[in-house]
Amino acid sequence: MRFVIIGAGRVGLRTARVLREEGHDVTIVEADATKAQRARNDDFEVVEGDGAREEVLERADLASADAVGALTGDLNVNFAACMVGKHHGARTVLRIDEDYREDIYRKFASDVDEVVYPERLGAIGAKNALLGGNVRAIADIAQNLQVVELTITDDSPVKGYSMGELSLPANSRILAFGKADEAMGIPLPDDSLAVGDRVAVLADFEVLEDVRQILVGDASRATADAMAGGS
Repeated sequence: MRFVIIGAGRVGLRTARVLREEGHDVTIVEADATKAQRARNDDFEVVEGDGAREEVLERADLASADAVGALTGDLNVNFAACMVGKHHGARTVLRIDEDYREDIYRKFASDVDEVVYPERLGAIGAKNALLGGNVRAIADIAQNLQVVELTITDDSPVKGYSMGELSLPANSRILAFGKADEAMGIPLPDDSLAVGDRVAVLADFEVLEDVRQILVGDASRATADAMAGGS
């Protein structure tokens, strides 16, 4: 596939490297001469210019691109690049680089194919490393929604229950289930919960602690408190 990446900063250049390592064709658009040269030194094809301008993006052969990743630190540039990319029929990914707010997401989500917040994703990874234990954040779906993976412990009140017998708070849903030594899949009513099994749950932050107590028990109270407070 062919990708046009707007921005050769930390996020853009790393994304371009990953795409290239997977065998994709990547062109970078960068307005800053120093960053543009750094990308060239990394053997990327670089178009130097303002990524918000259609004539600059056309020099990157936008018409043949499968997707445009607008990954600069400037939200206005990113949005403009995505609108041009959309006009040329490319998939568009918009980076937002402000404190995560639901209104920002909703404002742009309907105009582009995907909104990404790299700092938030990095924070999730760091948080998981710090927390450890039996609760792992997978993704933030919105300001108040998170997908978490919980591991059944000896202290779990539902150890030995079947999925059909499991009851969670109203603002939570089970998305996937996996036995301790198996990949996760669609949960079935007869699946039984044993120590080491994993359950992926979509939950509102307000009920995360209740979900944790039901599935994990009291063994990792500090983990759940840190999750709810640090998200």
